[in-house]
Amino acid sequence: MSEETQPYSRRFVADTIRILEQVPTADVERIVEVLADTRARGGRLFFCGSGGGAGHASHAACDFRKLAAIESYSVSDNVSELTARINDEGWDGAYAAWLEVSRLSALDCLFVFSVGGGDAGRRISVNLVEAIELARARGASVVGIVGRDGGHLAKVADAAIVVPPLASADVTAQTEGLQALFWHLIVTHPHLRANTPKWESVAPV
Repeated sequence: MSEETQPYSRRFVADTIRILEQVPTADVERIVEVLADTRARGGRLFFCGSGGGAGHASHAACDFRKLAAIESYSVSDNVSELTARINDEGWDGAYAAWLEVSRLSALDCLFVFSVGGGDAGRRISVNLVEAIELARARGASVVGIVGRDGGHLAKVADAAIVVPPLASADVTAQTEGLQALFWHLIVTHPHLRANTPKWESVAPV
């Protein structure tokens, strides 16, 4: 069976394996190191993303608080505040404004989930670019998991995982799917794990 006629599911799984084999584990370890340093200095962890990335941000904030014992927040979880800011002041600065009120500082870390990583020149994910730039201006650490070439995030972050775009038709699906895999790897890493997940603590029947 040719590559073109293979069932989609088989090709998608094969592409996922190829992508995983190309991601340097050193990039994962570097994010773990930055987050461990953030926790050690008493800093907070702020997650942000748009669309699927916002979903990851909410889930990750839960897990990093519970499993890694890091004070964590998702920038987009307060729907009332977020939509008020967008309505009154616009989308581009909404995340940065939220972080300003949260008194983001050099003790803290911003963790970004994005497919493209942001590109202000092309007006793509400007809200993430402005949040990243505020974090840098405040001296906060910046990390993230992104796709394609990683955009603005990959250029300026202290550490980043870039999911290589091996399957151009599935860049978003592969990036967002693997973001979940990688941040779950990070939150359960021995250098960060403070508590055992429920099912790992329950003896088999």
